[in-house]
Amino acid sequence: FFFYFTSSHFTTTMVEESQVISRYKEANQSHVLKYADTLSTEAKDLFLKQLDSIKVEELSGLLGAALADQQNQDGKDDEVSPFSKDVGRTTDADESTLSYSKGIEAISNGEVAALVLAGGQGTRLGFSGPKGMYDIGLPSGRTLFQLLAERLKRLKEVAKCDTLPFYIMTSPINHEETSSFFKKNNYFGLPENDVLFFQQGMLPCMTNDGKIILEKADRVTMAPDGNGGIYPSLKNSGMIDDMRNRGTKYLHVFSIDNALTKIADPVFIGYCVKTQADCGNKVVWKTGPYESVGVVAEKGGKPCIVEYSEITTEMAEQTDGNGRLVYGAGNICNHFYTLDFICEKVVPNLGNMYHIARKKIPYYDATTKSTVKPESNNGIKLESFIFDIFPLSERMAVLDALREDEFAPVKNAPGSASDSPDTARAYLSKQSQKWVTEAGGNLTGDLDSLCEISPMTSYGGEGLEELVQGKDIHCPFSL
Repeated sequence: FFFYFTSSHFTTTMVEESQVISRYKEANQSHVLKYADTLSTEAKDLFLKQLDSIKVEELSGLLGAALADQQNQDGKDDEVSPFSKDVGRTTDADESTLSYSKGIEAISNGEVAALVLAGGQGTRLGFSGPKGMYDIGLPSGRTLFQLLAERLKRLKEVAKCDTLPFYIMTSPINHEETSSFFKKNNYFGLPENDVLFFQQGMLPCMTNDGKIILEKADRVTMAPDGNGGIYPSLKNSGMIDDMRNRGTKYLHVFSIDNALTKIADPVFIGYCVKTQADCGNKVVWKTGPYESVGVVAEKGGKPCIVEYSEITTEMAEQTDGNGRLVYGAGNICNHFYTLDFICEKVVPNLGNMYHIARKKIPYYDATTKSTVKPESNNGIKLESFIFDIFPLSERMAVLDALREDEFAPVKNAPGSASDSPDTARAYLSKQSQKWVTEAGGNLTGDLDSLCEISPMTSYGGEGLEELVQGKDIHCPFSL
């Protein structure tokens, strides 16, 4: 039996090896197998599995398209102009009421799904786990994941809907820990089959002339393909098929590091559906001309995000007749798509979406038999951004939300002056106080103390009247 198992194992490896050698030779990347014969059977087997999982046939095409994009000096395409369509505002009460009804209707009909980009670690926060598992210091100890999941659960109750799937894009470094965290917490009350995990893609790093770099004799240097990797990952993981099977029509996508995200926001979804948008972007207006954030604009008449460094001082300072910044629609990674747009426009264009990023890439040195960390850029990573597909949109919607209601980034370590757990907590506390006041409650006590309304109590300020109306609510409070 042992002999049969071993020979069968070797046969499998040999078949796999000959196929891998053939594929890499065909792709002009056979140098990666240079040290394969020096490896132990086990190490070689693992290495071949890694090589087999890489779509080496596609690499030169992706790199070629990225290089062509970088070298494209056609000035017309690069000419930046203001976003030319109407921008909706959540402060427009009548429009928001109509949008909300439309959004709730779509959610009730089971046509909406939510998706969070959660591949990052909490390193900058001084936290070693997935960023979504970070506790921002609320009285309840809720993590970023819990805030989202419980808001979604409450929204399902408000919309009286049976299913509202929650897709979570992880990365190879945090996939297991993230899915285990949800399982351990019983998916925070959501049905297990409505919480779906899939991994962000990885691509090999390459030399400047397009050769795959080895990190060790038995391992290719891999890097995440940027948050734009959501699109190939949705396709490759089968999640697009899952959405189709569920009858999903509209997708709300956002990043994990905003503590105020209104997950599957009915106002945003309803606004996009109402305006027949194929793609939408929720923004917050810049606080001033020099805030370094990407903004919605147009290039060659097509919608896009332009980075702060791409616009002149004159453009940054330009205002309209109402004194509002023309280039002011700050991008907060909060997007809407129709599933048709992703399937019909985005997926067919996946080969053209990568950019060249020149980086310091660790490489294997055969002489010292060790990994070298270079001091200067020695190679290429292919990256893409989630907003790279905006120019494919024919009916882009932009909705301007109030910063204090919807944007509390958690990026920097505790104690930082901005975008920290402390600033996010303060935003959430002020929002809780505002909701109590709007529902007819009278705040007493220390207004600077930490207050919290559970997402299970209210999704967006609704349903609080019977708890607080005509009553003194003493701060700090937890409702």
